[in-house]
Amino acid sequence: MASATVSSIPLTLSALFLLFTSTALAQTAPAPAPPGPLNFTGILDKNGQYTYFLRLLAESQVGSQIQNQLNSTTEGFTVLAPTDNAFNNLKAGTINSLDEQKKVQLVLFHVLPKYYSLNDLQFVSNPVRTQATGQDGGVYGLNFTGQNNQVNVSTGVVETQINNALTQQKPLAIYQVDKVLLPAEFFEAKSPAEAPSPATKKSSSGSNSNSTASTADEPDSADNSGSSGRNMGLGLVVGLALACMGALS
Repeated sequence: MASATVSSIPLTLSALFLLFTSTALAQTAPAPAPPGPLNFTGILDKNGQYTYFLRLLAESQVGSQIQNQLNSTTEGFTVLAPTDNAFNNLKAGTINSLDEQKKVQLVLFHVLPKYYSLNDLQFVSNPVRTQATGQDGGVYGLNFTGQNNQVNVSTGVVETQINNALTQQKPLAIYQVDKVLLPAEFFEAKSPAEAPSPATKKSSSGSNSNSTASTADEPDSADNSGSSGRNMGLGLVVGLALACMGALS
């Protein structure tokens, strides 16, 4: 009986030692590192099928603006990213026919100034404003419909399905779309007030004959200053658009 008691002592000490060691290791183990900052364009680049969209994001400076605001936004962003195939399926010359301002508007039209999960998009109130809303007085809204976790998005002239979530980590959600979302505002006819009157056309026609000789040898100052003006204007348009969206959120 005594020998049984004595032999159990080493087992008890061993158990205590193991318990103490595991507790000490648990207390000294480093805490997992917090997740790094979201890299908006890096997520798109990693997926390898958003070359055209990435180029437009860079040229319009929208990509860098969103990246900067991800660190401070309380509402977040939702980006609908068209694939390279979506751009390839556009009518030839569609993008090249747009001026610089409309290219910025096109990119901003694919960005919602709030984080939405796929489930959220099934129940939003339409139209949902985009970052392009308010430019040129246009609505630039998107309409979402959904059922059984399947969500469709419509611009009024283009409708497509949201197929894949590249990321749903607040404050950023990026969803794949297989069509470029062309705003209905790009296709709306100008109002009669914006069209030149017949008198204006006649006056313009008469003045053209008188000014042909004087203007034939003069350089086009708009062409000479267009490049720098577009670059400066581009940054201002994007900055103002994103700042306004943040204020309205």
